[in-house]
Amino acid sequence: MKIHEKYIKKCISLARNGLGSTYPNPMVGSVVVHNNKIIGEGWHQKAGLPHAEVNAINSVKDPALLPASTIYVSLEPCSHYGKTPPCSDLIIAKGIKKVVIGTVDPFAEVAGRGIKKLMDAGCEVAVGIEEQECRELNKRFFTFHQKQRPYIILKWAQTSDGFIAPAEKQNRQPAWITNQASKQLVHKWRAEEQAILVGTNTVVADNPKLNTRLWHGPNPTRIIIDRNFRIPQDSFVLDGSIKTVILTDAPNAEAAKEPSTENLIFEPVNFEGNLAAQICEILYRHELQSVIIEGGAKTLQTFITSGLWDEARIFTGKKIFKSGIQAPRISGSLKEESGLTGDNLKIYIND
Repeated sequence: MKIHEKYIKKCISLARNGLGSTYPNPMVGSVVVHNNKIIGEGWHQKAGLPHAEVNAINSVKDPALLPASTIYVSLEPCSHYGKTPPCSDLIIAKGIKKVVIGTVDPFAEVAGRGIKKLMDAGCEVAVGIEEQECRELNKRFFTFHQKQRPYIILKWAQTSDGFIAPAEKQNRQPAWITNQASKQLVHKWRAEEQAILVGTNTVVADNPKLNTRLWHGPNPTRIIIDRNFRIPQDSFVLDGSIKTVILTDAPNAEAAKEPSTENLIFEPVNFEGNLAAQICEILYRHELQSVIIEGGAKTLQTFITSGLWDEARIFTGKKIFKSGIQAPRISGSLKEESGLTGDNLKIYIND
């Protein structure tokens, strides 16, 4: 079993290369092993491109070795035709008789069918190797398909005396609490997730761009809560450069001054109901598998109170405000803690 774990861990490492670029597909890595030596490897790079198993098999220099090899894959090989042919069919066609799988795919079109197809073809299949780590790798994908909502990451920065923002601001510029290293890390995170959400007060006070200008990667879809159309028309979030969804009161949505376009979409919500649950339903409908909730405090608290969050990433800087808007309070298990050139980062999980 130890040898299986070693190669599945390699699959996981390869799969991580696709973080942020495989949506709506999961991240998957695969290796082909012959006589305890990796002779082929690959990962899924982008939706519509070949899957990990295809890349791993195609990288084998001597295909004659395949029937005597074992293929390892972090997620169950697909069994259906999507943008690419079924990987399980390719494994069978190449005569590979031993298949080791990290975890079953929760997607309804797969969900054990790939494993059954392999076993029906006479393959020896082992499933559930390093399963927890494989599920963690695709926590966004699993949450989306099993809970019908995006994976929710809360993120904020607070001063050393516990404030998320000063009491008053003189201009539409953020009051930076953390340093440049932390700021760049946040832009990296944005490139890894599919959406980013803020409330009206954040847009009015800070005029954020909510893009990845400090990191190379795709911009997330911007989600803005704006119940009464208070966002100034010169706000960056209304510039049409990135897909933006405005969540507004149902009557206001119907009376929107501008109709929805490809990059500016109005979605009605009932602000008297469970706002967090409604937002999750809308994001699920837009096929967004993950979202970073960047605040402000009221918006963050909405999700905390509803219990609708998976991770909280909290920066604490050295600045002291003495007064202002207090940072949210959260309970969860501390998963990780690190320092970033003076800032402190704690990551909690909701358990």
